[in-house]
Amino acid sequence: MSPAIALAFLPLVVTLLVRYRHYFRLLVRMVLLRSLRDCLSGLRIEERAFSYVLTHALPGDPSHILTTLDHWSSHCEYLGHMGPVKGQILMRLVEEKAPACVLELGTHCGYSTLLIACALPAGGRLLTVEWDPRTAAVAEKLIRLAGFDERTVELIVSSSEEVIPRLRTQYQLSRADLVLLAHRPRCYLRDLQLLEAHALLPAGATVLADHVLFPGAPRFLQYAKNCGRYRCRLHHTGLPDFPAIKDGIAQLTYAGPG
Repeated sequence: MSPAIALAFLPLVVTLLVRYRHYFRLLVRMVLLRSLRDCLSGLRIEERAFSYVLTHALPGDPSHILTTLDHWSSHCEYLGHMGPVKGQILMRLVEEKAPACVLELGTHCGYSTLLIACALPAGGRLLTVEWDPRTAAVAEKLIRLAGFDERTVELIVSSSEEVIPRLRTQYQLSRADLVLLAHRPRCYLRDLQLLEAHALLPAGATVLADHVLFPGAPRFLQYAKNCGRYRCRLHHTGLPDFPAIKDGIAQLTYAGPG
């Protein structure tokens, strides 16, 4: 390519960099730098985050552990977790609904798990599902460090597609009063329909779905709005540390199978 042609494209490149600068920053922090640190340390980001928590957070204090994770994500490495803004929405809804049983699909590092566990009513139970054994091992340690035992928070290491059909028989979960979808947005619709098919959603159940705008779950949202079985609301937020990148939490209220 000649220098003249390259110069002709320069204004376009500059315009794209300015317009999408937040996405480029996210790409650098979440993909490029993370991959480099993974290679150099031999540890995953969740394991590095937990090491930081061990040396900076107070054991048995879930709120301090959550704040420590927020600080680490903002000042050390971008964790890609739910973050405090969405976290306040999640805790408020759990406190309002007071669910006896909560199902979380996608434990990740355990951040949202701690938020739910803190807001559970007395005697409430949380089942959280994580498909990756290495990530689940970190989340398990974080949950126990915060002071929650297996009677309150049970972590299942498996894929959501395999677990949902076995929840009733193997895990004695006959109904999920509140469900948090926080794993892969492309799996949200499949798993919602699995929950329906296995009659695990009672009338009035709340289904929350994270990241429905970024990276997005359009088929899930279309189904929820058009099937006639849900009342839908969208809580608009930004990504943690990237408020210009718009995201949201979908709140569905199940009306029943009719």
